[in-house]
Amino acid sequence: MPDTEISQSHQSLPNGPPSGSGTKPSELLEPQEVHVLIVEDDKGLRKYPLGGEVYSIGREPESDIRLFSLFVSRRHATLVRQEREDGNYDYQLVDGNLKGQLSANGILVNGRKLPAHTLRNEDEVVFGPMVSARYYLLKRKDKNSGPLDPFDITLIDPSRVEESED
Repeated sequence: MPDTEISQSHQSLPNGPPSGSGTKPSELLEPQEVHVLIVEDDKGLRKYPLGGEVYSIGREPESDIRLFSLFVSRRHATLVRQEREDGNYDYQLVDGNLKGQLSANGILVNGRKLPAHTLRNEDEVVFGPMVSARYYLLKRKDKNSGPLDPFDITLIDPSRVEESED
């Protein structure tokens, strides 16, 4: 996955217990899956961690995921979270908005024009010329690991560190 900056306005948090449940934050386990959408448009690359129910995608300033290009619609697409039986969830990408208003040019997913598509890891979505996104579904390998150990450190052998000649 390319290095990108994280959009601060779309940070997602794991679904924690209801307030007052007596569970300490340090006891919360990390989510089993992490959903990320990396968008590339006229403003460059941006990374959006996903976790919400619905995301509007388009040129409109009020869009949850704003696309910077004159070649995309104001309300180009919508991401909708769909719960799975195993307790995790997928995201379905829908052309246009949820009221049935389609975008002007549609969406291409992995080279195919589709009205809707349940996203899979590394799917590529093209919204218009020079405007695309790549979806990543990252799975934790060790689902039962607890909080990180603050005393776990990595030691570096000084003989392996190269000196710079500044």
